[in-house]
Amino acid sequence: MTNSLAQELGKRSPFESGTQEAFLNLVRTVAVLDGEFKSLFRRHGLSPTTYNLLRILRGHRPKGCRCATLREQLVVRVPDITRLVDRLATAGLVTRTTDTNDARAVNVRITPKGLRVLKALDEPVMMLHEQQLGHLSADEIKSLNHLLERSRDRQA
Repeated sequence: MTNSLAQELGKRSPFESGTQEAFLNLVRTVAVLDGEFKSLFRRHGLSPTTYNLLRILRGHRPKGCRCATLREQLVVRVPDITRLVDRLATAGLVTRTTDTNDARAVNVRITPKGLRVLKALDEPVMMLHEQQLGHLSADEIKSLNHLLERSRDRQA
């Protein structure tokens, strides 16, 4: 039997609104699920954001992409993409080159070492997704995705 958020938190009075409860449920769920990913990535010297950055760069092979593109495509937006790229470059996971058409722009590419790190994480990441959400039916996953997408669309 699943506990409600109010039970998990030991809340004695009802939430002020259903929307408040839904938001806090999202925050609580992200905290629980994300913790396991943070632990997995930490063992490989990454954070969830640097892992996401490497995955984006793998998708942009062989050309790589600009930092502005990385910033736009990250799942969780961060203000200082340059610092993250610097950290990955220091670890030998990415390279940076100045764009030949625009000296102010930096092009970032994943290195063979970065690809090896991602390859080592591909199966554990998929297994963790299955462990966390595999108990939901395909229809439940589809509904969950639909509701989450709608919640980000204020025009809906």
